[in-house]
Amino acid sequence: MTTNAKTMLATDEAMRSRHSVRKYQPGVTIPEADLNEILELAATAPSSWNLQHWRFLVFQDQKNKERLLPIAYNQQQVVDCSAVIVVLGDLEADKVFEEVYGPALKAGAIPQQAYDTLQGNVKAAYTGNPELAMKEAHTNAALAAMQLMLAAKAKGYDTVPMGGIDREALVKEFNIPSRYYPVMMISLGKAATPAHATGRFPLEKVVIKEGF
Repeated sequence: MTTNAKTMLATDEAMRSRHSVRKYQPGVTIPEADLNEILELAATAPSSWNLQHWRFLVFQDQKNKERLLPIAYNQQQVVDCSAVIVVLGDLEADKVFEEVYGPALKAGAIPQQAYDTLQGNVKAAYTGNPELAMKEAHTNAALAAMQLMLAAKAKGYDTVPMGGIDREALVKEFNIPSRYYPVMMISLGKAATPAHATGRFPLEKVVIKEGF
């Protein structure tokens, strides 16, 4: 079964209607164009120094989803959904600096001095600081993950983020390089039953103005 979601929801509608879905219609195939657009939108997320710390490991083959099932502690949505996306955080994002800023330098969009200063700041932050690298991988990959879920909802698909995964087993089973840390899994597909809306605190509970 193939579906094609052409209607894009407004931003506020996508945000308000997105709920975690754990029961999916098996056998639904997401058109490549839809999936690519969702991933492209996810990748527009902001990131520290624009180093774009996220990588998306995408699983659509049913056999591979079966391999993921025990890694996700037998959460059934892993095998029933259309795709599982493992959001990886780059622990060595400083290595892409030249790839990110080199074209701008060559085009004259940034001066050499600014380039050198920024490169020095990134190098100083990452050198001998694995704690910062992990924090940056988590934070920035999570930004992209949230955008991915909103983009999916806007295109008519449902998702659920999964942090309860055996990361060590995932890395081993799929030969994930040590450079990348599995931040979360996201199941993506068509809901088999409507998601249950969950309550949210009122603004007066979550907004603190001007300090405590």
